[in-house]
Amino acid sequence: MTAARIEVAKTLKLYMNGGFPRSESGRTIPIKDAKGRVVAHASHASRKDLRDAVEAAHAAQIKWAAATAYNRGQVIYRIAEMLEARRSELVSLICSIEGRTKADATREVDHAIDRTVCFAGWTDKIAAVLGGKQPVAGPYFVFTMPEATGTVAVVVPDCTPLLSLISLVLPVISAGNAAIVIAPMTNAPLALAVGEALATSDVPAGVVNILTGPRTELCPWIASHRDIAAISGAFLAQADAKSLEIGCAENLKRVHMHHDAPDFDDDAFWHSPFAIAPFVELKTVWHPSAL
Repeated sequence: MTAARIEVAKTLKLYMNGGFPRSESGRTIPIKDAKGRVVAHASHASRKDLRDAVEAAHAAQIKWAAATAYNRGQVIYRIAEMLEARRSELVSLICSIEGRTKADATREVDHAIDRTVCFAGWTDKIAAVLGGKQPVAGPYFVFTMPEATGTVAVVVPDCTPLLSLISLVLPVISAGNAAIVIAPMTNAPLALAVGEALATSDVPAGVVNILTGPRTELCPWIASHRDIAAISGAFLAQADAKSLEIGCAENLKRVHMHHDAPDFDDDAFWHSPFAIAPFVELKTVWHPSAL
């Protein structure tokens, strides 16, 4: 053959309910690398895709929260194993899309894997840190126990795409919640590579769902959806953050935005229970004591 070969550009699908469906809208957005070349096409998630993801997350969250904390820790550790197996691919994607050096990309990937291992260890310890027996003036035993909030929407910023995704999603699922991730369009290949790692790990279908689409289009629907119990985001554009915060006023959804939080390299914050605490509900039980 003398004609120049045309490379097949990858079409990145959504990650929902353990599978990789196309957007129901049929729309895609071209993804360019640091040199301006189109390297893939990402699915443009619609409002219907968001509703489907919420249904999948809502169904999966009940069983995920009912699993033992030790089992959730094993599953999250398996995520770290799968990310480690795809380490070179993740480094290559960061270098290609963002034009960063291999050393800088490797540092981020290694940090993300190490953070995954950290949250695997938190699953069966968070109850002891955030809960416990409370002292009261009376013949009662009072116990406080953290429970999962439910389905949480996670809006990932553009900066440090892998580390930010891991840092925002793992506190959510380690507490027994299900996550709907709105990944940045500019780094859709990296987000879907994480989805492929999740699909080949032990994470139950529906516990993590990854959508790619413009935040300005999806944020208003996230804020108004009544089956989404909470929202997490960090370092978002002012318009997107405001859209989420104002839209939740009607249904009293919990919104946790890291406007001025430490950056994602700060292990003192992101490896602490304070990253998990916003996504649990504290249930207090009073029981008479025999005197």
